[in-house]
Amino acid sequence: MKNTNIDAIDRTILSILQQDSETPVAQIAEQVGLTSTPCWRRIQKLEASGVISRRVALLQAQTLGLTMTVFVQVKASNHDGKWLSTFSQHASSFDEVVECYRMSGEYDYLLKVLVTDMACFDHFYKRLVSGIAFSDVTSSFAMEQIKYTTAVPLTHL
Repeated sequence: MKNTNIDAIDRTILSILQQDSETPVAQIAEQVGLTSTPCWRRIQKLEASGVISRRVALLQAQTLGLTMTVFVQVKASNHDGKWLSTFSQHASSFDEVVECYRMSGEYDYLLKVLVTDMACFDHFYKRLVSGIAFSDVTSSFAMEQIKYTTAVPLTHL
C-alpha cells in the first residue's frame, strides 16, 4: 500500500492499533466515525497490504530480568556476498540479538543485544565471535533508556 492510499481515517486506525492492538473494532470504529464493518475492512486492507505486518504482545525486558542492553558494532573482515550472508544468518541465530542492522559508516553492522548481566553478555560475545572472522567488534553498554517506542511515526502520511 502506498502512502497516498492511507487517509486520515487509516492513520487514526493505525495510531490506535499501535497503542493497543487488542482495541475492539467497535471502539476503533467509534473513534474514527465509522461503523464496525467498514472499519474492519480497512484494518483487513492494511493487513493485506503489509502496512500491519503482525500483532504482538510487548514484553518488559527489565521485568523479565533482561537488565542490560548492549549495542555491538561489527566491522566485516570481507565484503563479499558469502561473508555478508553468513554473518546475517549467524547474528540472527541468537535470541539475545533483538535488532540487527547493516550500516553505512565506520562499522558495517549494529546489533542490539538484551542480556541479564555481564556474564551473560560475555557468554554471548564468545559465541558471536566464534566461527566467523571479523575485522573489529566493539560494544557499548546502555546506561539509561531515554526513549523507547514501537510506534512508527505517522505524521508524514
